Amino acid sequence: MSALLFDAPELPVVAVRGETAAFPVRRVFCVGRNYAAHAAEMGHEVDREKPFYFTKSVFAVTPSGATVAYPPGTEDFHYELELVLAIGKPVFKAAKDEAMAAIYGYACGLDMTRRDLQISERVKQRPWDLGKDVENSAVVAPITKAGEMGAIGPQRIRLEVNGEVRQDALLSDMVWKAEEIVSHLSGFYHLKPGDLIMTGTPAGVGPVVAGDRLVGQIDGLEDIALQIGDPD
Repeated sequence: MSALLFDAPELPVVAVRGETAAFPVRRVFCVGRNYAAHAAEMGHEVDREKPFYFTKSVFAVTPSGATVAYPPGTEDFHYELELVLAIGKPVFKAAKDEAMAAIYGYACGLDMTRRDLQISERVKQRPWDLGKDVENSAVVAPITKAGEMGAIGPQRIRLEVNGEVRQDALLSDMVWKAEEIVSHLSGFYHLKPGDLIMTGTPAGVGPVVAGDRLVGQIDGLEDIALQIGDPD
């Protein structure tokens, strides 16, 4: 193997509840418009034929409890609380039962978004990268193993900003369920251990400013917290 010109960065890891070993992150996939009410508030309808996706750099992964600087180039930095799926087995072109068995665990996640840049690029039919693939924008709480979570559906998903409730829904409101997402996505990628899938956010998204504190909850999972710091 050739020598490296500079030190290679270490892959981020996510803590696992009840384990000393951490979950190394390989890739981050995100599902768009997976709650009908959120799609409506953004001026769109859900595509009920199939889910659609975007990605974030693996180096956008940030642990819960971090302080994240308000990012450059935006005046409209938004929160999106989401259920995160952690893949623990290789899966490719999987049926729904195989897809479900590939889910190692679940976590709370925050998909932080430069909304003004996302919208301006979308209007021009350009990729969303500047809006979505933001440094420190994939915040992930410790993972809870799938067997400890139980069936996905009745759990409440809820976000507070400075103690005020902004998002409040049920996981059963998701248009595409966990096993459907994994099954569909595995038709395009060889999903492998370490892949994370952020499954979309309920209605109620909105902006944050420096000094804001976010706390998110999904029943049965570790809470997620994020502090918004001053701009770099």
